[in-house]
Amino acid sequence: MSETITFLAMFEDFEPASLGVEKLHDLGLSDDDMNVISGIPIKGAILGRPSAITYVSRIAMVGALLGMAFGLFLIYGIPYLYPLLVGGQPIFPIPQGIIITFEMTMLGLMGFAFIGMFVDSGFPSYTPKEYTPEISDGKIAILFSCPESDQKKFVDALTKAGAESVVPAEARHL
Repeated sequence: MSETITFLAMFEDFEPASLGVEKLHDLGLSDDDMNVISGIPIKGAILGRPSAITYVSRIAMVGALLGMAFGLFLIYGIPYLYPLLVGGQPIFPIPQGIIITFEMTMLGLMGFAFIGMFVDSGFPSYTPKEYTPEISDGKIAILFSCPESDQKKFVDALTKAGAESVVPAEARHL
């Protein structure tokens, strides 16, 4: 198996970056072999990449169902277990039950969506991440690995696509 080398290609704008991603696809790299680094969130469709898969909505729905179950338990479970007869009042109050069930459903949905956002984003991360200071100035970087034998072909293709620089990625102090 041939050795690979990791490069960092720096682009000024979205259009050359999307052309660079397209060139990398043409040269045989998959989306798993490259990482787009930007100071602002960029939709995958802008750069010709697949959309990110997220599970936040599914996690939030689980929270909503658990919250609804808890609200129903508060309204109907507790009075069933411990009936308290108060003159003329029903044991299972419907209007109050709707309000409490709704509030518990929303509380579960919001809480689990908040937790799901952190779980889905991999927070906290204890591994080092790739970053260059130029990204804070509005540039877009593509970090990719390619075989050492084909490195000139990759560098030339990205330079023609509009990359300002294509250099081997190395660890450096910020």
